[in-house]
Amino acid sequence: MNLTRTDRIRSFVLRAGRTTAGQQRAMDELGPQFLIPFQDKELNLQEVFGGSSKAKILEIGFGMGETTAKIAALRSEDDFLAIEVHPPGVGALLKLIGENNLTNLRLIRHDAVEVLEKMIAPNSLDGIHIYFADPWHKKRHHKRRLIQTGFVKLLVSRLKPGAYLHLATDWHNYAEQMLLVLNAEPALINTSVELMQIETFSVADVASEIELAKESFKEFRPTLEQLNTSHTGYVNRPSYRPITKFENRGLKLGHGVWDLVYKKK
Repeated sequence: MNLTRTDRIRSFVLRAGRTTAGQQRAMDELGPQFLIPFQDKELNLQEVFGGSSKAKILEIGFGMGETTAKIAALRSEDDFLAIEVHPPGVGALLKLIGENNLTNLRLIRHDAVEVLEKMIAPNSLDGIHIYFADPWHKKRHHKRRLIQTGFVKLLVSRLKPGAYLHLATDWHNYAEQMLLVLNAEPALINTSVELMQIETFSVADVASEIELAKESFKEFRPTLEQLNTSHTGYVNRPSYRPITKFENRGLKLGHGVWDLVYKKK
């Protein structure tokens, strides 16, 4: 599945950020071994991990890489391909790879949509992690959110049957958007047994007939039926996803965190 230029999701803004001397040194010394250049052809996942036949898990948007490194260390039986656009984050994770002697991590510094389209073969991944993607808090920016119908179909196409998709967010409205988009995808099964009602969307958020008639209208909006229906909801945080310092501060202040785990049929 290819997203056209007009459909292109830009889930990130290239933030100004200074790469430290330690991060740059890690890129110079470890980049040739662990950083995979973007290419306009499919990646041989087994080959880039030195012939490893372990399960292959993709992570989109790893930030400064602390969580990614901890999961890779905990799950040494799996291989992890992690994508991030920001150089300081790439340098920071390469530094962690060196400090922790991690061999089951490879990184790509590029737009995740293009990586998925060009480099990841259909039905090749055993799992996908997307943790704390930018929630774009303001309503007028919701169209920039990563989890929209078209992008989810692209994700699903790259998962093997029986593979999993794990998302987490600390923004309730985005959690509900994720939930509704993913629950509506026929190729996915929500692993939650919890039933819940939508709380952060209202009738005012339902798309108008005029908007729906526009071919260019791609932004997620709930339907009246979704607002009035119970939905399978969230799961408890899986043990392999560590609590970050930022997340822990929020939890102490009473803020929520929502985990969603789906399986591909």
